[in-house]
Amino acid sequence: MTVPGTFPTFAELLAREGNLAGTSWGLFPEPGRGTPSFITPAALLEARNSIRSGTVFGLDYPADAFDPGMSLKRSAPRHTIYSSHPAHRDDYLDGYYLQGSTQIDGLRHRRADDVGFYDGVPDHRITEGTPDLGIQEWAEHPIAGRGVLVDLDGFRNSVGEPIDHAGGEPLDLDLLQAAMESQSLTTRPGDILLLHTGWCEWFLALDPEEKQRLRESRKATGVAQSQEFVAWAWDSRFAVIAADTFAVECLPAVPDSPYRESAFNDHGMMHQQLLAKLGMLLGELWRLGPLARHMRCTGTWDAFISIKPLNITGGTGSPANATAVM
Repeated sequence: MTVPGTFPTFAELLAREGNLAGTSWGLFPEPGRGTPSFITPAALLEARNSIRSGTVFGLDYPADAFDPGMSLKRSAPRHTIYSSHPAHRDDYLDGYYLQGSTQIDGLRHRRADDVGFYDGVPDHRITEGTPDLGIQEWAEHPIAGRGVLVDLDGFRNSVGEPIDHAGGEPLDLDLLQAAMESQSLTTRPGDILLLHTGWCEWFLALDPEEKQRLRESRKATGVAQSQEFVAWAWDSRFAVIAADTFAVECLPAVPDSPYRESAFNDHGMMHQQLLAKLGMLLGELWRLGPLARHMRCTGTWDAFISIKPLNITGGTGSPANATAVM
């Protein structure tokens, strides 16, 4: 256990011994909470300064927005309303995939092929009804703090090079940092990083046949896989990384992904490194367009963010129920 408030650099994590190499296992006082532990009470109080006008944005798409979506298995839920008598109405959902629309990934969403689930939780504990690494941690103690938005879509359009969503363009760390520099954006430990690419709005505007072709191509815009990005994310002490893309990172993984061997079941994706090894939360399919356009108008790129997942014991993920207040 480290001294509260102090953490090793990513390079120091790589130097840890055995299965601990490259992980944050054992460093957080509440292991099941992961990187939201970076949001200290002082950081949360400071985040109040991001509320300037009282403007509120919901960051979730409807539960059935991505139908069809990029996932080969997740479908939209079926909503049924019924009544027991003329004065009564009730309803329920069938086939509700908790990660089918705007979502937050839980720490049991990914197992590292080489070392297992986060903090060494054994495989047999990851089942229905067990609490270990479950999404309920962030429902019982919601995530709230300062969010900073990197407007990758706006930056690329401003230089006359729109992001190639049809080709599933990988977005590298140099691009993220160039966009941040253009926005004069600096980050603080405990920040919730929001990556606006325009992908969700672009995808939802496609006709069903185009969506199906894209789904079959398995190409989606996102962050290019690299150890440099993982190191930057950890050393920046981000509490959450959320994006308006299908998987935060690009699909498929770039050919030179450093995780092709260690994450062979994920074909080189960074999910295992970020979730299972670092305990870093990922938000996917977030509705960032209206927030980004408002921020462009105001020239202000931070907001108070709250994230309140569903309280489902042992959930692997959940609708984000995310809100931005500016």
